[in-house]
Amino acid sequence: MPRADARPRRRDERGQVTLLIIGFAFVLAVGIAVVVDATAAYLQRQGLDTLADGAALHGADLGATGEEVYTQGLPPERLRLSEPQVRAAVARYLQDAGAYAKYPGLRYDVAVDAAARSVTVSLEAPLDLPLTVPGSPGTAMVGADGAAVVSPDDAPG
Repeated sequence: MPRADARPRRRDERGQVTLLIIGFAFVLAVGIAVVVDATAAYLQRQGLDTLADGAALHGADLGATGEEVYTQGLPPERLRLSEPQVRAAVARYLQDAGAYAKYPGLRYDVAVDAAARSVTVSLEAPLDLPLTVPGSPGTAMVGADGAAVVSPDDAPG
């Protein structure tokens, strides 16, 4: 039998707000980590993009100074590319630019299209992510491509 002086008991809700605040803080921390990591990947891709463009231009420029220029002269359209010279020029450019020190683990590939007389340099380097979300990888691969075409300029007349 209920007591006459007893008040109805209210459910204790203490601690519910704390749990909600902790949950929102976790979601906010994950969001910050994603933004910081995406920014780091974007900045590394921009750096690799600039490096790939420079390597492609350097390879196309030095790869077009082969022996055929001296024996056959300059063609009226685009210069012929010597694949071994292009590859050597790209490797030298990356070494001289300090690419291996700035991007440890850097890998590159050079594609020379003799018909189009173009050079494409593809770079790829690992990125140690500054902040990691639990359960996600701590590193990511970032890549960039650069291309150049060799074409002699018309001499001013």
